Amino acid sequence: MEHASQVNVTWGTRVSAALWRRPWARATLLLTPPLAWFVLLYLAALVVLLVTAFWQINPFTTNIERVWSLNNLTTIFTSPAYLRIIGRTVAMAAAVTVVDAVVAFPFAYYMARIASPRTRTALFVAILLPLWASYLAKVYSWLLIFTHGGLLDWSLGQIGASQVHLIYTNWAVFTVFCYLWLPFMIIPVYAALERIPPSQIEASQDLGARTWRTTRSVLFPLALPGIVAGSIFTFSLTLGDYITPLLVGGTSATFIGNVIYSNIGIANNVPFAAAMALVPIAIMAIYLLGARALGAFEAI
Repeated sequence: MEHASQVNVTWGTRVSAALWRRPWARATLLLTPPLAWFVLLYLAALVVLLVTAFWQINPFTTNIERVWSLNNLTTIFTSPAYLRIIGRTVAMAAAVTVVDAVVAFPFAYYMARIASPRTRTALFVAILLPLWASYLAKVYSWLLIFTHGGLLDWSLGQIGASQVHLIYTNWAVFTVFCYLWLPFMIIPVYAALERIPPSQIEASQDLGARTWRTTRSVLFPLALPGIVAGSIFTFSLTLGDYITPLLVGGTSATFIGNVIYSNIGIANNVPFAAAMALVPIAIMAIYLLGARALGAFEAI
């Protein structure tokens, strides 16, 4: 027993020494299991999605026919209705991204440059706490705010203003999206602003630049990778979400995610849903190439 134990210790020592001398072997051993899981579940699912998009459904039996065809993609890109849905979704994602960036920049600047450590910690808690809450709970809370006779109508009634019925409109969807994804914009922008050397800001001020000129010529260019990094989250999450439009927007809010959801559940047309799912994937691929060119991945 003692001899076997010594052999095991010696073998383990040799393996540890070999791994220590070869960093690439350590990295390979460490990353192989998660990468294999990633390839098996994520990439394999994308391949199946890509293949399914070129199949079609039998209109009589509603069974999937494994016959290669471009009918689904042709329908999407030749139908004015689907083109409007794609344009509406991209416009919504872009608007949410711009608004979140405008709100996040001064907030992140205050956290990175002005706030005391205790205040910064409190603000971090305020930003991260909503991320721990249930997604549905947050959406339903906004539903209660926007509904007829809800908190918004009651507040406007208290000041004598006319009621604004936002429920089941695209404006309600836009507001909820801005709220949901704002933390994903604040954190990368804060990280980018925190890395800016104070000497560059001081040099700009010494040269006579006012606050707006310093922000435009120094802070904004240096924080741009963080803004683009945050926009990856806000843009992609808005692009693929279907729950918020379904609950807050109702039938008047139709986006790419809703089309995919309805074709999987109600219409039972999985090939068409897969073809529609390729649209946001292609849009995000182009978006990520642009983000990479702007150095956004360094700020994530």
